[in-house]
Amino acid sequence: MTLYGILFYLISAAVIGATAIAITRKNLMHAVVYLIVSFFGTAMLFYLFGAPLLAAFEVIIYAGAIMVLFLFVVMMIREEPSGESVFPATQWVPAAFFCLIYVFVAAAMAVQTPGLNAPLKMLTASPIQFAVHVFEYHWFSIEVVSLLLLVALIGALNLGAGKSAHCGQDGEEEK
Repeated sequence: MTLYGILFYLISAAVIGATAIAITRKNLMHAVVYLIVSFFGTAMLFYLFGAPLLAAFEVIIYAGAIMVLFLFVVMMIREEPSGESVFPATQWVPAAFFCLIYVFVAAAMAVQTPGLNAPLKMLTASPIQFAVHVFEYHWFSIEVVSLLLLVALIGALNLGAGKSAHCGQDGEEEK
């Protein structure tokens, strides 16, 4: 195994571990911090694969801007963790079933893939060529995603404003 293979598996394990911890935290602030760690690991994977532009986008857009937005939403909602289980048993059974199917299919694909040891041809494109391709062929998808992000931001602001309007100065609900 080469050094790049070892790095890939180490970084992938860190990303999967950080993501798993993020989705099982009851404290939302801790979940956001672990998600940031996951995004930085994903950026390292992009860089390892020879895509420094995507790595920079991952850090700037996701680990930077999107996570700041998530932190603001978490702080505005002020959700207190409850004493109940994060995932009840009724949610674990279907998730485990689909996880096993996914692992089986992924393992079968890895074993059955012809030309697994064939070297990959590296493709390069300048940022201008990439931007022209994206905005020429995928402009509608970009517009839909930007509209969804705007709706999510407005919804988060309404949720935060509605909750803070019913609270007193010390954060307790007025009766």
